[in-house]
Amino acid sequence: MKPVVKVKQLTKSYGDFTAVNQVSFELEANKIYGLLGRNGAGKTTIMQLITAQAFATSGKIEVFGEEPYENTKVLNQMCFIKESQKYPDTFRIMDVLTVAKSLYPNWDEEFAQQLVEEFRLPLKRSVKKLSRGMLSSVGIIVGLACRAPLTIFDEPYLGLDAVARTIFYDRLIDDYTEHPRTIILSTHLIDEVSKILEHVILIDRGQILINADTDTIRGKAFTIVGSTANVQTFTKGMRIIHQESLGGLMSATVLGGIQEIDRKHADSLGLEIAPVKLQELVVHLTSNSNDNTKGVAL
Repeated sequence: MKPVVKVKQLTKSYGDFTAVNQVSFELEANKIYGLLGRNGAGKTTIMQLITAQAFATSGKIEVFGEEPYENTKVLNQMCFIKESQKYPDTFRIMDVLTVAKSLYPNWDEEFAQQLVEEFRLPLKRSVKKLSRGMLSSVGIIVGLACRAPLTIFDEPYLGLDAVARTIFYDRLIDDYTEHPRTIILSTHLIDEVSKILEHVILIDRGQILINADTDTIRGKAFTIVGSTANVQTFTKGMRIIHQESLGGLMSATVLGGIQEIDRKHADSLGLEIAPVKLQELVVHLTSNSNDNTKGVAL
C-alpha cells in the first residue's frame, strides 16, 4: 500500500533562515501521528507544505501518490485545522458547519450536531464573538465530522478546559476506531495525547530527531537514581541526555535500552531504575543546553 504522505529531502528556507532542513518521512494510512517539537521547530511549516499552503525550497512531497499543489483531487481529501483558524467576520457557527458540509464528502451531520451539544456551542453566535476555547471547539468539530482521509490538527485545543479536551480525545478515538483515517496531531500537551499516538515524529531546529512507533520509543530511555558515585559508575560510557544532583544523590536519564544484566548491576549498586515518559524524553532531547542529543535518531 502506498503511503498517504511521502516526503523526501524536504527543505523550506525564508531568506537566511532554514525552517525545515532535508526532512524525509512517510505517513501510512489509518494511523494517528504525533508531530512534536518546540515552538519554531518547523512543525507548522511541514504541515503547511503537506497541505500546499506553502511551497518547498527543495525536495519532494507526495500526498495520496500525487503532488498536492493546485491538485483539487488531493486537496479535497485533506482537512487542516490550524491553531489560528480564520473565518469570515459575518459567519456564525452554523455557517461554518454548513460550508464544511459542502466541502467534505464524508461529512457526518449527525456527528457534528452531537459534538455541538457536547461542546455546548451556541450555533447562532457570530464567530468573531467566540472565546478562544469556543473557537477551538468549532475547529475540532470540523476536523472530526469531516472524516477526511488525511486530517491535521495544529494545537487544536487552545483555550479548552480539561473537560473539553477529554471530550475531544474520547470522540477522536471512538470515531477513528469506526472510521479509520490518517490523523496528525501537533501539540505541546504530550502527556495528554501520548496514549493516543501510534507514531511520533519529533522535529527540532528543522530536523527529525525521532521517527518511530510509540511502542518502539518506549524503553529507549530510562532514568537511574541513587548515590552520585554509584550513578556515575553505572552510567560510564552511556549516553546521558539529562542529569540532576541534590546533595549526595544523582538522577541521570540515559538514552538507550536496558538489559537484564544492567538491571542486576543497578540493583547491586542500590540504584533505582524508572521509565521515561514521552514528554520527558521530548523535553530532554530538545533542550538547548544538551549537546548529547545531537544526531539522535530513533
